[in-house]
Amino acid sequence: MQGPANDQRRVLLLAGTGEGPRLVKELSRRNWCVSVSVVTATAAKAYAGLPVERISIGALQGIGGITAALHQTGPFRWVVDATHPFAAQISQDLVLACADLGQPLLRYERRLEPLGAASLLADAEALAAQPLQGQRLLLAIGGRHLPALAAAVRCAGAIPYGRALPSPDGLRSALRAGLPPDHLAVVRPLQGEVPGAIERSLCRRWDIGVVLCRQSGGATEQLWHQLTDDLGLSLLLLRRPSPPDGMNCVEDVSSLMDRLERD
Repeated sequence: MQGPANDQRRVLLLAGTGEGPRLVKELSRRNWCVSVSVVTATAAKAYAGLPVERISIGALQGIGGITAALHQTGPFRWVVDATHPFAAQISQDLVLACADLGQPLLRYERRLEPLGAASLLADAEALAAQPLQGQRLLLAIGGRHLPALAAAVRCAGAIPYGRALPSPDGLRSALRAGLPPDHLAVVRPLQGEVPGAIERSLCRRWDIGVVLCRQSGGATEQLWHQLTDDLGLSLLLLRRPSPPDGMNCVEDVSSLMDRLERD
């Protein structure tokens, strides 16, 4: 891997479909040359038509995979980690791989939303201890965590409902959670002409009393704060993991751009 003197204002951005496209536009506007790494081909579609030098599709397999990717596509002046706040493993691996290579790394960490009337839970065990007897609870979370959290909901005495993405992995996770067909909606969240229209309809159709989502920041969490407030529902949030030790973080686009230009 070549040194920073040869990077020519190049940035590798690891992101999904949330902040990623907006960051690409702003970086390009400031004359940074941006390569993007996403996990799925579906996520890559969000970058169609944007000024991206290169887009890599597929999960980076641990520290070795990150190191190989940086050697193959570098050098970069910066690596920017804008992955999902709950994708803790990739962030930890980035810290270790970039430190070993002497590669500057910066984390774009979504600003936390005010809790408002929501209750913050540490984990599935804390969920299982909640007094939810007889409540209908919507699991507004990723499919990978659906089985464990559905079990916790049942331990709390509540009745779990959930959503699955229209993909093989999404459907397999829903089946492992043991949700009856009439307790499951196969949808792509936040889609449609009106943001949150599908989610609002599901809450009404199922007579939901409690919603569980992740304290991820960004549009999804904002939507659930708004919907539960509008519909008079209780909102439970799974606490967001802390960034890895040694990770330098910024919380907004302006701070990110200032830091990239300054160092």
